[in-house]
Amino acid sequence: MNKQHLYLNFCFVIYYAVLPILSVHASPHPLIKLLQSNDPMFLQYQQDVEENQILIARYRQGLYKNDTEASSKLAQSLTIYRYIVKSGDDIFSIAARCTIPYESIATLNRLEHPSFIQAGKEILLPSLPSLFIPETAETDLERLLISAHTEDTSFIIRVYPEGKSLELYCLPDQGFSGTERAFFLNTAFRYPLPIIRITSGFGLRKNPISGTIKLHEGLDLAAPIGTPVYACREGRVTSTGCNDLYGNFIVITHEGGWSSLYGHLSTIEVSLQSSVHSGTVIGTVGMTGQTTGPHLHFELRQDGKARDPAPFLPGKGSNR
Repeated sequence: MNKQHLYLNFCFVIYYAVLPILSVHASPHPLIKLLQSNDPMFLQYQQDVEENQILIARYRQGLYKNDTEASSKLAQSLTIYRYIVKSGDDIFSIAARCTIPYESIATLNRLEHPSFIQAGKEILLPSLPSLFIPETAETDLERLLISAHTEDTSFIIRVYPEGKSLELYCLPDQGFSGTERAFFLNTAFRYPLPIIRITSGFGLRKNPISGTIKLHEGLDLAAPIGTPVYACREGRVTSTGCNDLYGNFIVITHEGGWSSLYGHLSTIEVSLQSSVHSGTVIGTVGMTGQTTGPHLHFELRQDGKARDPAPFLPGKGSNR
């Protein structure tokens, strides 16, 4: 995502983005002392959230003339508040109390993991359910968000976290995909692609090349050639190579007797015996080996036995 793309696709930006920028400059973000009904500022925040939920409902129903009108309305409705985290708070309890998705709070504050919210830390609270994405990524999660949301409707805001100036893209009515959620929550396994479209699941099937019925020992995930492929979990690269079946492939060994395989790659970006973290870019999608189109063949094995990856991954695989 970049400013040029934004300006080309949303001509309202210069005028409407200035409104929230100027308003934030003119006064600091209002401070909510307590997330309770006896705090007048929290009551105002709740009112803002409720009004914005009505705007979001209209946006979902397509009641605005076009994206420009919709985005301008949403840009003007967004107010950013401050809150100092109290003992016992976590991002999920704060989000529930504010009736705002936790990913809105996480991305506005550039949190890489739920544990980054700690007592005494000042955070920003948005009145509009959105994703907030910087132009330049600092974390794997932000890199993933930038790559996955380049075409989404957005507008620019400027915020002042702890006195610093920060420009962000606001993507209204957007939330984490399954892969993005896994990056943030750091679940045991995560999907190896930024956008998930399963074209063939685990189980018996007719092989599209040979026509024979046999066990398909993984998931086929469709994606354009060159799409980055991520390690699904921390581990060590124990095999790389190229064969007639998988084409260019990588095998990563994980703790607990688990291993993962990534096949039909265009490029391999890791070396043998190198250590990788969950979310490390290990290669790119291709169509090498036995394949009818560009996709990633992804397998999980436990003690050498092929396991259906779907139950071990976040969400249900649609990812959007």
